[in-house]
Amino acid sequence: MKNRVITVVGPTAAGKSDLGVALARELGGEVINADSMQLYRGMDIGTAKLTTAERQGVPHHLLDIWDVTQAANVADYQRMARAEIDRLHAAGRVPVLVGGSGLYVRAAIDPLEFPGTDAEVRARLEAELAEDGPGPLHARLADVDPEAARLILPSNGRRIVRALEVVEITGRPFTASLPGTESQEPVYGTVQIGVNVPRPVLDERILRRVDRMWEAGLVAEVRALEAAGLREGRTASRALGYQQVLAAFAGECTEDEARAETARATKRFARRQDSWFRRDHRVQWLTAQGAELSDRALTLVEEAVTA
Repeated sequence: MKNRVITVVGPTAAGKSDLGVALARELGGEVINADSMQLYRGMDIGTAKLTTAERQGVPHHLLDIWDVTQAANVADYQRMARAEIDRLHAAGRVPVLVGGSGLYVRAAIDPLEFPGTDAEVRARLEAELAEDGPGPLHARLADVDPEAARLILPSNGRRIVRALEVVEITGRPFTASLPGTESQEPVYGTVQIGVNVPRPVLDERILRRVDRMWEAGLVAEVRALEAAGLREGRTASRALGYQQVLAAFAGECTEDEARAETARATKRFARRQDSWFRRDHRVQWLTAQGAELSDRALTLVEEAVTA
């Protein structure tokens, strides 16, 4: 396992976190978070962070490092994740990268380079977004970078602004910074494991997870984070569950409607996650649960090391 990285990927509610812990325990490893929303302090219930007990003594890294007012930055994450990977390798530990944020996973293990920013261009585009909404900006993106427009939801103003910013300051399509995987040599020797769950089963898990979130006090968690500036956070305020509860606080819907919309939006998001990871042919998919899943994952790792 010297200088290797294990990744555990797949859609939300598939069981990635538990598998990551099981693999780390068996392989002498530690978990590195690759869920963009679990980077935020205080966003615990809505992001399904494992409790201390659920981590079973396995150290977890890159959790709770940003305030909710800070905008997510994948280039910063790339730097931090690689520093953790290198530190664990130097200590003889196995990094187990766990999460469903596909771009964050690739940023850690693949040779992706992220364009810089231009404050003036960003401010102008954000002003347009605030005045006109994401629709006209998405239409513009479709003209200059059709592939980016296909990948980015028309409602995701933050990512649309970023894509247009990159196009303007580099003169190249936003998607040029996201090269295909087939020809890429990863930065680290990597075994990528995808957790596959049949869609009807996954949908039912998502419904149960949303119910548990509400029962565990998500509304109170959002209220506390609102006081800490959650509404001003360009990234954190759009997190599933948090966005819907904030809408209920603003009188835009009832709490029951926010709960139902959280379930619907999470199902849609899980499908997009699955599509993203399916495009990477290096991911080896496993359909199993519990001990059988971890046993099969360990077999994959052993086979890769032997090969």
